[in-house]
Amino acid sequence: MKSTKVTIYDKQKNIKLPTGIRLLVRRACHATLLAEGIEDSCEVDVSFVDDEQIRQMNHDYRNLDVSTDVLSFPMGEKGQFDVNPETGMFLLGDIVISVDHAVSQSELYGHSLQREIAFLTVHSMLHLLGYDHVNGGLEETIMREKQDQILDELGLSIVKQ
Repeated sequence: MKSTKVTIYDKQKNIKLPTGIRLLVRRACHATLLAEGIEDSCEVDVSFVDDEQIRQMNHDYRNLDVSTDVLSFPMGEKGQFDVNPETGMFLLGDIVISVDHAVSQSELYGHSLQREIAFLTVHSMLHLLGYDHVNGGLEETIMREKQDQILDELGLSIVKQ
């Protein structure tokens, strides 16, 4: 892979992000692109927000007046992406993560906040690359297997009991 530019914004004030979280997000983006065999240079923006901010975005863009854990805003369709004329990199899109939701889910599932944020990043990256799970079935199974594989490669696999 040539290079991946991940720009990270912390737009929330509720929770201090753990040390190393920005590096982990970059690693998760890079690992997803590697797993998908994408060798082109790419850009992605990741924003950390609070529940109220993501609720407003969910309302504005999806007409759903509820908060959620992560939103994906792909810039491409069916593997075709716009190119940043300044850098020549493919623009994958934007990932928006609710830190409030990530904290709650990490406590609910009994794993670290780092693992939850890595999961949400990988999940959203797969959405940016065209994967979907809304209809369930085979699409959801494939997406779940890819997520697990990438998290395994990052050393953040789910502990099986």
